[in-house]
Amino acid sequence: MTDASLPLANPPARPAATRSDPVLDRLKGLHPKVIDLSLDRVYRLLAALDHPERKLPPVIHVAGTNGKGSTVAFLRAMLEAAGHRVHVYTSPHLVRFHERIRLAGRLIDDDHLAALLEECEIANAGNPITFFEVTTVAAFLAFSREPADVVLLETGLGGRLDATNVVAKPAVTAITRISYDHRQFLGDSLLEIGSEKAGIFKPGVPVVLAPQPEADALRALKLRANAIAAPIQSWTVQERPDGFRFESAKRQLDLPMPGLAGVHQITNAGVAIACLDHLPLAVDDEAVRKGLATVEWPARLQRLTRGPLAESLPPGWELWLDGGHNDSAGEVLARQAVDWSRGQAGGGAALPLFVIYGMLSSKDPFEFLGPLAPFTHCLRAVPIPGEEASFTAEESCETAKLCGIRDHAAADGVDSALADLVANRPGPARVLICGSLYLAGTVLAENG
Repeated sequence: MTDASLPLANPPARPAATRSDPVLDRLKGLHPKVIDLSLDRVYRLLAALDHPERKLPPVIHVAGTNGKGSTVAFLRAMLEAAGHRVHVYTSPHLVRFHERIRLAGRLIDDDHLAALLEECEIANAGNPITFFEVTTVAAFLAFSREPADVVLLETGLGGRLDATNVVAKPAVTAITRISYDHRQFLGDSLLEIGSEKAGIFKPGVPVVLAPQPEADALRALKLRANAIAAPIQSWTVQERPDGFRFESAKRQLDLPMPGLAGVHQITNAGVAIACLDHLPLAVDDEAVRKGLATVEWPARLQRLTRGPLAESLPPGWELWLDGGHNDSAGEVLARQAVDWSRGQAGGGAALPLFVIYGMLSSKDPFEFLGPLAPFTHCLRAVPIPGEEASFTAEESCETAKLCGIRDHAAADGVDSALADLVANRPGPARVLICGSLYLAGTVLAENG
């Protein structure tokens, strides 16, 4: 056995089984498809449960392709810094399903989750419904029963037919950057994809838009907003050497860089701040600053400094993790690589970039890896554990070759890839694990 194939000493165990696990497994069998975009099944189950979606505090509904989760994380941090109780619904989870539902600032308790899921299962009476739909209804049920000041609601896929799109009049809707993803469900053009995302807009409800680099995406959003008289809010952010400036009709703030790495997070923070201006509750400027500093959102340019994987690296090496998987994510990582090469933007010294990469076969690997390839010194390709739809390591190596990455090789997993890099490549170096949120979740589980 070579050093490159040695497993980690005492790898951490997977999370122990809980009461909610068998219920979640049963709910996955209620529909033959994982994704079947429709609102009919959701409305039927909500009606059977006496419409919990009508009994919520003010809602901020967020859609988009990239940055939804980060924007929600900024909103939660700022609102909680102002002393508000916040319900949050996001997807997918990284390690455990419980990550998707926060009740008044706390991850949902397993017994509570199991009871809610069982209640939804009984009310559904065996009718076809997708896993995402029934679990979204469970989140609404939880939110309707526990007091809070605001609900942060992230769409799962698209917007118009997403299971979250059942709140008749949210306080504000927001769209982060739109790019190509889920084309088999949302369309092949940015005009089609943007139209689906804009389906969360509601008549008279303010709309906060992130800057859209692609004109067709912005056109689709404006067409929908204008058609239903949903006012588009004006705001700007401007990067500065020591942070950024945010301006809207209600705020003009000079702010430090966000606590999430990457200059793109300035825009996501700007979307969040602009949303705050349309809530019927106060969030002062100091809470905005505190939220920017304390925000957390795993697997989004996250530096891993503890745990078995991180601690397997020699002194001077860095380990980073990112779950992005489309063209925009590749561009963000490429820009980060440029900043890293200059000793800027969250990194220390200018270190060579080693990439550990795995991706689902439903994604376009060239759109993601192409922008990052010129900055990649070497790449180790891995399959995503437990995912039948994962590219094989050999297939990912072929993508790396076609993208111009000469030093590439297959590895059985992240641990063996790290061992190979340490044993056979001069260091120190910066290692970036990327290509999939599912791979990122596996890494976080393995790293404890």
